[in-house]
Amino acid sequence: MSTPTGSRRLPPERFRPSRQRFEVPPEPTGVDGWQRRAPWDPPVAAKTHPVQTGFMLTVGVGIALLGYYVLTNVGGLIGWIVTAAFISLGLDPLVRWLESKRMPRALAAAAVITALALVVTAFILVVVPRMVEQAQQFVARGPQLVDQFMHSDLFHTLDERLHIADSVQNTSTAFQERLATDENFLGGMFGSVVNASGVVLNAITGTLIVMALTLYFLFSLPTIKAWCYRLAPGSKRARVTHLGDRMTNGVGNYVMGQACVALINATVAFVLMNVTGVPYASLLVLFVGLLAFVPLVGGVLAGVLVSLVAILGGWDTVVPYAVCYFAYLQLEAYVVSPRIMARAVAVPGAVAVIAVAAGGALWGILGALIAIPTAAAGLLLVREVFVPRQDAR
Repeated sequence: MSTPTGSRRLPPERFRPSRQRFEVPPEPTGVDGWQRRAPWDPPVAAKTHPVQTGFMLTVGVGIALLGYYVLTNVGGLIGWIVTAAFISLGLDPLVRWLESKRMPRALAAAAVITALALVVTAFILVVVPRMVEQAQQFVARGPQLVDQFMHSDLFHTLDERLHIADSVQNTSTAFQERLATDENFLGGMFGSVVNASGVVLNAITGTLIVMALTLYFLFSLPTIKAWCYRLAPGSKRARVTHLGDRMTNGVGNYVMGQACVALINATVAFVLMNVTGVPYASLLVLFVGLLAFVPLVGGVLAGVLVSLVAILGGWDTVVPYAVCYFAYLQLEAYVVSPRIMARAVAVPGAVAVIAVAAGGALWGILGALIAIPTAAAGLLLVREVFVPRQDAR
């Protein structure tokens, strides 16, 4: 096939668009794959310079102080990054399963994200309106519930011992007097409203950032892991890669397994609430699902919360629900959870309790959620690195 006069066909590499990518550096080559000093090379004498040493120590202290300042002032950003990392690790087992079916990583990640988006959309369209309706009913019934409680025998018994009515009356009188006399009180209340709106805006911004970071982490998780392993010393890189893969896979299996356990827990609780007639079941199932994510104590707290609300329906409602739900918690602890979490991390009970308590105290709900996989990663390092090093001495 001839070309027109005055024109010629360009080779494909001349007009093919290229995009610069931040690739992992290639492994160095040489003797045994590494450039090493020969045995006959003279040793390099180490030189010490007091001024240089003092300067470097000062720079190190300054960098440490700068790092502490940054960490204390961007705690919210770190929380968003950690949340996105754990969500991506939790979705990674599904992506790896699709990859095992000979699906490309990008297509597998896109399929998982699309399925998750459909589930969230269905939840918002189906469940959220019912939850909002029941929340409005609960708020509208609030004054009636307070009035019933104040006329109950329990309140009269507590009032005789603790003088609750007098305390409430004194607090109300003090509030009215301060509202009438204190000029800065209304300004403080307005500032509280502004702070609350700032918290809502910050939550919306954090949600968007977490979603974007989760997408990025999920699509480029192998590259991120390869970069982290590339920073390890060459002589220990294979060991670091092995331990890193075990830790990330264990964390991902834990997050996915805990999500399945929480979903089953919320489903059982929702069925029991509808069977026994617990009011506001659609609203309470959200709190049950969120609390079920917290290991060990989340299910118990969810059972106590729903039982307290079930008192509104009478003792013939709360007793059957509490008996059935806490019986399911035993089934979950000995049958459901061990089967689902068989491939996840394994942490002794005492370590798990301490880790959850410490994580909750340091970082709230997020700390309690990531406490057990973090403790499992630490135990893995102790078992695979520290103990063999101590045995070799």
